[in-house]
Amino acid sequence: MQTTSKPGGWRLRDVILLTLIGIFFGFIFWAWAFVYNAIAATPLKPFANDITIGAWLMAGPMAGFLLRKAGATTLGEVFAAVAEMAIGSQWGASTILSGIIQGIGSELGFAFTGYKTWNRFGLFLSTLTSTIVTFAWDLYANGYGSYHLGMLLTLLIIRFISIGFFCGILVDAITHLINKAGILK
Repeated sequence: MQTTSKPGGWRLRDVILLTLIGIFFGFIFWAWAFVYNAIAATPLKPFANDITIGAWLMAGPMAGFLLRKAGATTLGEVFAAVAEMAIGSQWGASTILSGIIQGIGSELGFAFTGYKTWNRFGLFLSTLTSTIVTFAWDLYANGYGSYHLGMLLTLLIIRFISIGFFCGILVDAITHLINKAGILK
């Protein structure tokens, strides 16, 4: 079990790293829209959002996992959303609202651990809470409420797999490589 060893306060180094994560993922998020558009142009259109959503949530868990501070997950996701919007997101300013919702969803998983343990279990909880929060938002704001129960369950499972792969498996692998390389020491 890995525990937090950094002091609770934010340092300039933390803010700079958080900003760099936001900018880096902002570009990735902007480019990922092309993947979404390609899937949405096929008969898989109803599943496009849930298939691709995991990549759009990576900035939050990456920031949380690297910085290990309360709020880093939400801020990482919001900074990335702002960067994506500034680059020219096809969703405009609503990208920031998505970033806030996605960041809070991801943050909740780490909050449930009390921000004390930063391991795969915390990442799994973050994946789970991200799935629930973003799905609830789509039920409310994006018309998912009109789908029948079978379709809703299918979308929920696809979303959980997408978020689990991108925000769980990939974030864990990337942070492991970053830590192994000693880049942030």
